[in-house]
Order: sequence, then structure tokens, then C-alpha cells
Amino acid sequence: MHVRQMRTLLNDRDQKEVLDRLSKVRPDSQRRWGSMSAHQMICHLSDSLRVALGEKHVSSSSTLFKRTIYKWAALWVPLTWPHGIKTRPEVDQQQGGTRPIEFSSDVESLRSLFERFCGWKHDFAPHAMFGQLSRTERMRHSYLHMDHHLRQFGA
Repeated sequence: MHVRQMRTLLNDRDQKEVLDRLSKVRPDSQRRWGSMSAHQMICHLSDSLRVALGEKHVSSSSTLFKRTIYKWAALWVPLTWPHGIKTRPEVDQQQGGTRPIEFSSDVESLRSLFERFCGWKHDFAPHAMFGQLSRTERMRHSYLHMDHHLRQFGA
């Protein structure tokens, strides 16, 4: 029996897959759900990496349930993430998130942040909902978060 390995940014293959999919997103890519544009999504993913790297503050929405059961289910139950979970205002491009400027330079900024994030050797900043994550958990979460939004735009 073949068991499919869980995707994570700890794997070079999964990093390459994310970057390949990112290259398929265009400024006019149509969303399949949600309200943000493709360009806003690029900035949202950049902001989420900035938060993990400790470069952007995000307010906490953590509870014991979110740090335990919800975190475990989100990271390790092999189901696609549901649509419509509200993000923190600091990483919401319609509120306090980084505003889109120019698509190609914002994508390049995301690629640069992605490379720094994947090579990061220090502790990551706490996640707004899940609290402190191990490197394994953060790399799994970031793969799933990027996968969720890339699927949102058909990439």
C-alpha cells in the first residue's frame, strides 16, 4: 500500500511545486471563492510570511481549543481547508494588510520572502491562532496556507 507523504515546505519538491504554481497566477486570475483579488492574495501570502519571520505584528485570536484540537486537525487531517475562515485584520489586504502596488514586483517580493522563510534557522514568531509552532508545524502550515490560496485562484 502506498501512503502519500504529507506536503510540507521542509521538502525541496514541495517548495518547487509551490513556486511553479505561483508562476501561474496572473493579475487577472479569477477567484473561485472569497473576496480578494489575485494581487491581494500575493500580498496576503507575503504578509503571512512576514508575520512568521517576526517582521509584521498580528493580533492573537488564540484559544486553548485553537492551539490544540483545531491546530492538530488543520495540520494533520488530510482534508482541504474550508473556505471563509476570517483572517486577522493585519494580514487582510482590505484592512491593515500590505496594499498591492505592482503585480510582478509584489510576486518577486513573495518569492524572496518564501526563500528566506524556507531557509530560516531561528524560531518563528507565534501564529495568531495556533500560538508557537515547531519548525515542522510551521512548514506544514505554510504549505497548506499557500496551497489553499493558490487553489483559490486555480493554480
